[in-house]
Amino acid sequence: MVDRPGDHWDRKVANGLAFLRRRLSGDYEVDEFGFDSELTDAVFHPLLRLLYRDWFRTEVSGVEHVPIDGPALVVGNHSGTVALDALILSAALHDKHPAHRYLRLLGADLVFRMPVVSEIARKTGGTVACNPDAERLLGGGDLVGVFPEGFKGIGKLYADRYKLQRFGRGGFVSAALRTGTPIVPVAIVGGEEIYPMLADIKPLARLLKLPYFPVTPTFPWLGPLGMVPLPSKWLIEFCPPIPTAHLTDSADDPLVVFNLADQVRETIQQTVHTLLERRPDPFGP
Repeated sequence: MVDRPGDHWDRKVANGLAFLRRRLSGDYEVDEFGFDSELTDAVFHPLLRLLYRDWFRTEVSGVEHVPIDGPALVVGNHSGTVALDALILSAALHDKHPAHRYLRLLGADLVFRMPVVSEIARKTGGTVACNPDAERLLGGGDLVGVFPEGFKGIGKLYADRYKLQRFGRGGFVSAALRTGTPIVPVAIVGGEEIYPMLADIKPLARLLKLPYFPVTPTFPWLGPLGMVPLPSKWLIEFCPPIPTAHLTDSADDPLVVFNLADQVRETIQQTVHTLLERRPDPFGP
């Protein structure tokens, strides 16, 4: 049967009304962490798709290194003043992966203390960056995303762009070791240019109880318009997984944890350098 010209829009309207009916009646499911896959697919991923595909012109490679099923810990570099890289990574991975897998992001405590932001983070699959939650997700076969640089990564000055910061105490490695989960390093290039941080007003940050208060070429000078990210060119590359099943007895060995964390960090740093060579113009096509 051939669709009439209006059939496509009729279906979209009907699907939209059905979605609203389910939301209003409470006829939808969330998991124990608050993840709402239907809302993520219908609302959040389409918005992020506009950003990663059309605004940032993102190219994704190496997605074959992310397992088709079962757990994996995806570890990335963090940047950009605002943590858009985590959201872009989760949406791009879901769209490009043959199994359309969801990435369950681990976020800082601050994220889950902020009104509205906390609720959105939970609905899109995020949870607090702590080993118990990470191990529960990995034990359930999920893909878990972590950015070990934390605020040191997204809050660094533009002069330090693409220089990975310290990976903390390697808690993400311990979680992977305890569950025998492979670690998939991922390098992200493009995030450093969206809000280039020229300065950090530390007294104001302390007053507002923030990790930093950024000054960029557009913020705070342009007010709300300063929150529009610059249209940098993004490249995302997933690296070959690092197995950990043979190291499950070493989850509490500081030397093993440190060495593995350093291996992951070095892999990401070298891949970032390679991607930067492929992308000579930060705002090119």
